[in-house]
Amino acid sequence: MAKKILIIPGDGIGPEVTEWGKQTLETVGQLFGHQFVYDQALLGHAAIEATGQPLPPDTLAKAQQADAILFGAIGHPMYDNDPTRKVRPEQGLLALRKGLGLYCNLRPIKLFDELVHASSLKPEVLRGADILFFRELTGDVYFGEPRGRRDEGDTAFDTMIYSRYEVRRIAERAFQAARHRRRRVHSIDKANVLESSRLWRETVKQVAAQYPDVELIDMFVDNAAMQLIRDPRQFDVVLTGNLFGDILTDEASQIAGSMGMLASASLGDKTGFYEPIHGSAPDIAGRGIANPLASILSVALLLEHAFGLVAEAQAVVRAVETTLAQGWRTGDIADAQTPAAQRLNTAQMGQKVLAALAVPETA
Repeated sequence: MAKKILIIPGDGIGPEVTEWGKQTLETVGQLFGHQFVYDQALLGHAAIEATGQPLPPDTLAKAQQADAILFGAIGHPMYDNDPTRKVRPEQGLLALRKGLGLYCNLRPIKLFDELVHASSLKPEVLRGADILFFRELTGDVYFGEPRGRRDEGDTAFDTMIYSRYEVRRIAERAFQAARHRRRRVHSIDKANVLESSRLWRETVKQVAAQYPDVELIDMFVDNAAMQLIRDPRQFDVVLTGNLFGDILTDEASQIAGSMGMLASASLGDKTGFYEPIHGSAPDIAGRGIANPLASILSVALLLEHAFGLVAEAQAVVRAVETTLAQGWRTGDIADAQTPAAQRLNTAQMGQKVLAALAVPETA
């Protein structure tokens, strides 16, 4: 039976990088004998321009019927520069996450050996870093009520809120994953100040009791932000809430050398949502220089988590590794030693990965 994949290119560089994610899926289908069928939908600024809504009903309906969703990016400067706008691209993404029940966001932070000099951090600090973030995605201050303004607009407020079941379900996924890694979970909160974090910590400890073979380390978010830069190799699985996870994973992108290298998977109980974390990057949109590797690596997550195609996912990751080992770089991961002939645009990098993917592993 054909697997239905919904492509949502989104805004900014989203269409440019998602094109190579889709081509990777098509190549995997050809090489491994799988049948994927594709549909496309609008989200974010592109949807607002076309329909007036950041999440058109047609997009939500298509998403609910898909087996997996490959997404590009969301956002546009016109909204960032005008905070008074009531309709915003990000509202579409948040509503889609809520509508699909995507409460678990996986963000692998893995440094490819070939990119150890692409980061601003010292190589001796970085080598061997391999972190898997579990970010809770449908609770916290992003969804808390009430929110709004009072005092004639001079005071604004948002509500940071968590329920025990929300914490428990993401914690269980994190501990299960840790059993297949180095058996260590860092739970990040601000329990010395926030009541919601005290509930978080209390619930995580209850879950941890069911996994005596996994070490639990509680850490305040401000300390975690420092420790990620000081010694990223101490972390294995990191479990945290929506707001803290959003900030910490962007910080951790520098461990991998660039946000252009980081994939993510948003999971619930049914359809998964796979996307690079780099955002719409409007400053380079339309120039054909964006790094497509995060979208391609998001395809690897899609193949594994949506369809259980582990060998196929590993083949995609190996193709990226091979491409990097051959010295090919987009601008964001190039360094002073990268020859001009090895610096590629978006399409060229995508083509190199597809060529590496087509070569049998034993060749």
